[in-house]
Amino acid sequence: MRTHYCGLIDEALIDQTITLCGWVDGRRDHGGVVFLDLRDHEGIVQVVVDPDTEAAFATAVEVGYEFCLRVKGKVRARVSFNDKMKTGRVEVLASEVEVLNAARDLPFALHENPNEDMRLTYRYLDLRRPEMQRMMRTRIRLVQALRRRLDAAGFQDIETPILTKATPEGARDYLVPSRVHEGEFYALPQSPQLFKQILMMAGFDRYYQIARCFRDEDLRADRQPEFTQLDMEFAFVEEADVQDYVENLIREVFDEVVEAQLEAPFPRMTWHEAMRRFGSDKPDLRIALELVDVAEAVKHVEFKVFAGPANDPNGRVVALRVPGGAELSRKQIDELAAHAAKHGAKGLAWMKVDNAQGGLEGVSSPVAKFLDEKALSGILEATQAADGDLLLFGAGPWGTVSEFMGALRLKVGKDRGLVENSWKPLWVTDFPMFEHDEEAGRFVALHHPFTAPKADDVAMLKADPHNAVSRGYDMVLNGAEIGGGSIRIHRPDMQSAVFELLGIGEQEAEAKFGFLLKALKLGAPPHGGIAFGIDRIAALMAGTESIRDVIAFPKTTSAQDLMTAAPSPVSVAQLDELHVQVAPSASDD
Repeated sequence: MRTHYCGLIDEALIDQTITLCGWVDGRRDHGGVVFLDLRDHEGIVQVVVDPDTEAAFATAVEVGYEFCLRVKGKVRARVSFNDKMKTGRVEVLASEVEVLNAARDLPFALHENPNEDMRLTYRYLDLRRPEMQRMMRTRIRLVQALRRRLDAAGFQDIETPILTKATPEGARDYLVPSRVHEGEFYALPQSPQLFKQILMMAGFDRYYQIARCFRDEDLRADRQPEFTQLDMEFAFVEEADVQDYVENLIREVFDEVVEAQLEAPFPRMTWHEAMRRFGSDKPDLRIALELVDVAEAVKHVEFKVFAGPANDPNGRVVALRVPGGAELSRKQIDELAAHAAKHGAKGLAWMKVDNAQGGLEGVSSPVAKFLDEKALSGILEATQAADGDLLLFGAGPWGTVSEFMGALRLKVGKDRGLVENSWKPLWVTDFPMFEHDEEAGRFVALHHPFTAPKADDVAMLKADPHNAVSRGYDMVLNGAEIGGGSIRIHRPDMQSAVFELLGIGEQEAEAKFGFLLKALKLGAPPHGGIAFGIDRIAALMAGTESIRDVIAFPKTTSAQDLMTAAPSPVSVAQLDELHVQVAPSASDD
């Protein structure tokens, strides 16, 4: 239907007759001559329709915004150049204009910024916008670049099942009822984790897959119920083997796709250091602000809000210095306190430093009356606070304080314009093996139950699980975890010990993971791997905050597809075939 793309017309085609297809991006009528901006996925070219070509002109007079057209005409040089367009030095003098499809009563214009519900309901229009085309094509180039390198490096692209067994991996499963096995269910995979380990045991030395994964969890801008990851696994490797290869892979891909040069080698930081300095296991190093522990300075004060956690081995008292922050109003500080509260803070103490050399008289703070000169001097020395600075304090349990002060650090950095315009990659290593769930009274895996501990001794692991360190590692970029992996457990005794510590008894382990335990007993090699979030990496490359912008047909934060109206009810006949009944909710009468 066409000979060329709109956005690729240039001076080399002058005097040639061409045929184009696309959408009307704009229409202007100047003195009886109609000008159409015709757009396809490569860009826009100006089409001129002269009254002398009566049929074409009559059609052009009637066309509207986003009409789908086919245009035939001769390329000529423009009298007035438009160097803001790739095609700005040429135009097409139309001899034929054919309406392939009209567009009436558009819900929004493509140059507008409709709300997200409107964008997702009319996703086909949203995706037609040049900015969305750019972002989606960035994602496509990312996947192409990854595949080329992995294929060349001997990784084998192997598909794993979508209908599989329900196994606990940290989130709720999406379940699929079986028609032929009454009362039994498949689960959609949260990841190909167990299958890629099985592939290592099957002798496939290097595996990869651009895999679809499914998790029934609470959503936000960077989460979707179905998402895509680059899944990788290597046999006979240590941590450095995996990390060195994938670091170079990511560096090369960023250079190719967005011409970004990531530093070499990536910095490394233990989990504990990241939490201590930044309050996050995925710190954004573009923000220079750091948390400073001030417990030593306030252990002796009578102010229990500070002194209690300062004298508790599991407590923490930290300060965040905001350069020039003394200019913030009380209302602005209250907004920061509200943000901290969303992340677990019970309150937010603050101090404005008016004169760092003036002692207690030189600061303004609701908590200054509870401090003495010794405490204040220790705080100012630890934080290196200067005149005009603001100090924000967090006190309480170590984990809680780290979390809300880490969130506060990010907000302050963004609000104050302190985010450096750069790429800041990081490896975070030495994660705790377990977290203790106080409500459930048991341990949970920080990564997943198949991550190997650093202590390769079952008795040692069981003796001190609270302080066990895993062989897990995360790749972080600009405050986003873009990849996570580990060396896996490859011995059945260690895997059984980890299951036991996680409260998974022998019978439950056999029922849920019997196939894995059996494979571990039959010559399983040491192995490890990593998975990268394709959606998150594409969003970073495209310069958008939300991964929904780089997913063709995403769900809302309530896991709905507004375009197709999914999920939706199904007929009783379909449910009967699947041996399923829909029970009324507890709120129904």
